[in-house]
Amino acid sequence: MQGSGKSPYIIKNVGGVYSCSCPAWRNQSLPSNARTCKHIRKLRGDAAEEARLASAGPLKPLKPEGAEEVKELPILLANVWTDDDDPTGWWMSEKLDGVRAYWDGKQFLSRRNNIYFAPDWFVAGLPNHPLDGELWFGRKQFDRASEIARTQGTPDRWKDLKYLVFDAPDAKGPFEDRMKFLQDGVGGWKNKFTAVHTHASCTGMDHLLEELDRVVALGGEGLMLRKPKSNYERTRSSSLLKVKKFLDMEVIVQDYEAGKGRHKGRVGALWVKLSNGKQCKVGTGLKDKDRENPPAKGSIITVKYQETTEDGLLRFPVYVGPRPDGNPNAAIPTRKKK
Repeated sequence: MQGSGKSPYIIKNVGGVYSCSCPAWRNQSLPSNARTCKHIRKLRGDAAEEARLASAGPLKPLKPEGAEEVKELPILLANVWTDDDDPTGWWMSEKLDGVRAYWDGKQFLSRRNNIYFAPDWFVAGLPNHPLDGELWFGRKQFDRASEIARTQGTPDRWKDLKYLVFDAPDAKGPFEDRMKFLQDGVGGWKNKFTAVHTHASCTGMDHLLEELDRVVALGGEGLMLRKPKSNYERTRSSSLLKVKKFLDMEVIVQDYEAGKGRHKGRVGALWVKLSNGKQCKVGTGLKDKDRENPPAKGSIITVKYQETTEDGLLRFPVYVGPRPDGNPNAAIPTRKKK
């Protein structure tokens, strides 16, 4: 569409949402489906635009205006997995990069207790009891899923979303019973947009790291760990842990820390030097043979970690092994001064 400048503006229609490359459309603070401009109006006509905009708008609060505001919906929230948490026996699932959505039996609610106005055909058949899950578009598609869930007036865009359920908050019994309750019920809902999220029992640290690598390689965000036989707590809880991808780093072994408990009499952890000169402790990932015959002081090893702290230390470091091209017990040779 030609504007006042030399170059024409580009108008797009993606799933019923009209956009324009002009500054007037781009600089509005409204949701994308609630914006318009003179170029779109010229293309579609005022009557068509007014009809489209009448059904669009930002999220409406669950409670009517003037009522007591509920700032946060009481749902189960996760803590971050650390190397002190043994994942053996925990229920493991892919961490979905979607939009958390709580089905209260009638509608989808956000963590901020706002309504996600899903089309009637999207929620048809869902049960009248609460479900906890995520509206998911696909891996690395959080922004798209979020935009669809938060806007109104474009119901056709919901056809590509899935509602993946990972708990039934009001069902009786521990997590395993609640998952069986969901599996037994989902077939009767006859809703092709809803599925129960897959969980698998974690056999240990190696299983956790292998699954994490697999999911991340596919474009996933990470994993979730659920404590076996745990209840649904409507707060942040250590019974639900999120695990993100580890990064690799080569570090230098500086010293050993004596083991305790069943590791008494052998190495409990390695003190290593990072490339920034700082030292940190690595205890997770060491097998019995590593503790009995640890890599030599001064040798190079590889560790995995989730991220670095503000102080430049490694967050949740895990021992991987000696550098592949080196002897695990060979110290780094020192260069002689000339």
